[in-house]
Amino acid sequence: MNMHCLNHFSRIALFAIFIITAPLFALAAERIWASETLKHLIQEGLENNQSLKSIEAQVEALNELAPADGSLPDPRLGIGVLNMPTDTFDFDQEPMTQKQIFIAQKIPWAGKRALRSEDAQWSAKQKETMLDAQRLMLSKDIANAWYELGFITKSQEINDRMIELVDRILNAAQSRYETGRGLQQNIFQAQVERSKLDTEQISLKTKHRIIENRINSLLNRTTYQPVVYINDIQDPDIKLSLPELESLAQAKNPELKIRKYDIQQSKTRIHLAEKDYWPDFDIMAAYGQRDESRSGQDRADFFSTTVSINLPVWKNSRQDRKLAAAKAMHQASVQSYENLLENISHRLDGLATEIINLQDNYYLYQRTLLPQTNDWARSAIDA
Repeated sequence: MNMHCLNHFSRIALFAIFIITAPLFALAAERIWASETLKHLIQEGLENNQSLKSIEAQVEALNELAPADGSLPDPRLGIGVLNMPTDTFDFDQEPMTQKQIFIAQKIPWAGKRALRSEDAQWSAKQKETMLDAQRLMLSKDIANAWYELGFITKSQEINDRMIELVDRILNAAQSRYETGRGLQQNIFQAQVERSKLDTEQISLKTKHRIIENRINSLLNRTTYQPVVYINDIQDPDIKLSLPELESLAQAKNPELKIRKYDIQQSKTRIHLAEKDYWPDFDIMAAYGQRDESRSGQDRADFFSTTVSINLPVWKNSRQDRKLAAAKAMHQASVQSYENLLENISHRLDGLATEIINLQDNYYLYQRTLLPQTNDWARSAIDA
């Protein structure tokens, strides 16, 4: 019963403490509550994780795309023949026949290019913040595995001590039975307890290896390496201020930052949809070369230029729909942000309360229950 309570208490305490301190590890290193050994393991995981490297490459790609999305489209170069007579296909028969070369450039309405580049930049910022979130998640997973390894390691030490104690009790029971001062059932009871401890020892050894493999996987190690737990954890003397935690979450929480960027991107897309009502320009310049006439008369070459625009005559089914969709996406982004903000506030309040209670329980165990249990154990052994 006592071991079960300790197990439950330890797991909740370690999980809750890390949930609060994990964001501080990456974003405010001076406030992290973590051992030096754990810090090194997390650093190794962050440096070697292939998923993080993949997202880093995606961030780099999106940053490269942002200027491209805001640039002018490529100009178009073309050649053609104008007014060719179909009876002879001669270039010198008709005075208007010409060989033409032209260049054309599409120019978006003022502000469209900047908005497209801005839209791509918001996507890059979201992906970069997603990278921060993945780093925190990996750090949390490594820490959880490390603390669980510590719990299993400590359980193995206790199990070894219990085996040693039961062996002493078993030897004492056998000696008393041989001298006629004890009961045989005491020997059987001690043997049963010894068998239970042996079974627990095998189970703990298996769990220890499984957690070692999990840590090796999180650290992206190519081969199995033993992981030795070092108990260099300081007392969790954490001073919590809920307003400070909420302020820190609003400023640093990656999920909130992603939703903030999503709101900004949706605003940009609304502006872009509004700009879509205005036409783009298509400018073309052409040079037409004419041959001499059949009588040898020289003919002047032609130069032509045109400016064309697209007409938003189908705005009811195109521009209006795009603008309405952009506004709906903006509203969805705002609601998503507000919902997450409220959810985080409730989670922080619950975790802060739980951690404060866990600290009280921790000091109760350290200062009262464990000393009393040690006194009781020594008295039982003497008896």
